[in-house]
Amino acid sequence: MSTKPFIAARIEEFLDRRLEALFRVIGWRERVIAYTGYGSSDFVRVMARVKLVPHWSRSQLGRATKEFVKRRGWRSFITAPCVRARVTITVGGRTVTVNTDRGGYLDHRIVGHGLEPGWQTVTVQSAGSDPVPCDILVVGDDARFGVLSDIDDTVLTTWLPRPMIAAWNSFVRDESNRQSIPGMARFYHRCLDAHPGAPMIYLSTGAWNTYDFLRRFLQRHHYPRGPLLLTDWGPTNTGWFRSGMEHKRTSLLRLAADFPGIAWVLVGDDGQHDPEIYAEFANLHPDHVAAVAIRQLSATEQVLAHGTNMPLEETEELPGTDSCWVEAPDGRGLAAKLRGLLGSSTG
Repeated sequence: MSTKPFIAARIEEFLDRRLEALFRVIGWRERVIAYTGYGSSDFVRVMARVKLVPHWSRSQLGRATKEFVKRRGWRSFITAPCVRARVTITVGGRTVTVNTDRGGYLDHRIVGHGLEPGWQTVTVQSAGSDPVPCDILVVGDDARFGVLSDIDDTVLTTWLPRPMIAAWNSFVRDESNRQSIPGMARFYHRCLDAHPGAPMIYLSTGAWNTYDFLRRFLQRHHYPRGPLLLTDWGPTNTGWFRSGMEHKRTSLLRLAADFPGIAWVLVGDDGQHDPEIYAEFANLHPDHVAAVAIRQLSATEQVLAHGTNMPLEETEELPGTDSCWVEAPDGRGLAAKLRGLLGSSTG
């Protein structure tokens, strides 16, 4: 059996290397895009990407152009990754040198960091870039509760996966027009207030290219700060496209291994596969699931997501586990149904 990556992956790397060489010739510069990582007392997971970016003019026109394209989603997908670039990670007084992958991405686990629980900073730098701080959420060993949330149609309305609407939302529409799901930010804050030191993590099948927009959106709508686990939409070593479901399954399993003492509230929506994935995970790893909270899409959103109205039946307990299962159309309804788990903070 051949050990070579799938042909689409090889073609992508070939083209990316040629584009990288071209953009270097015309003066584009390396830049590290830092993603928010996480860790425990034993390890930290550092995530970033190295890509080439144009040198924007400092004129008024240049600044205006930069601001315009930054706020349109298509700009995030026009990139020139630095293929297998050498990167230095500095954690405290320790330095580690690694390579990005063929898409310019870095996802590295460092053991024995010595950082205290809470928000910490490590530094990531490529050979041709300035050093960039990378925020890391170090979870305390005494944490027993956490919140993991989907993003699309759970915290913001996207009407995925209808291709034309999704494309318009992702590539054209100004990000300030995107809408937050009512009550979800407050629901998450109440969960975390009831369990001090609990981590908040966002898990989505969205592309890493949308990271900056999502981070600004969450901040603007007062969502709790937390790492985002996104994916690359490009070819894999085995196929043309990555599986969003597999990305979520793999991420959940990794979190269970990284934080064996934490039981999560898994929050998603009934527009796609969240109920199926969460139920599967809860049955396989019941000790890692405190509750499943599903945001019910409206009839219009269901039609846009499925082509038909397909509401799910609500259950009070997930069969075969001790986890409770609740459904509601917004954050306020979910918080009310989880009042017993979250205590008086949801009042």
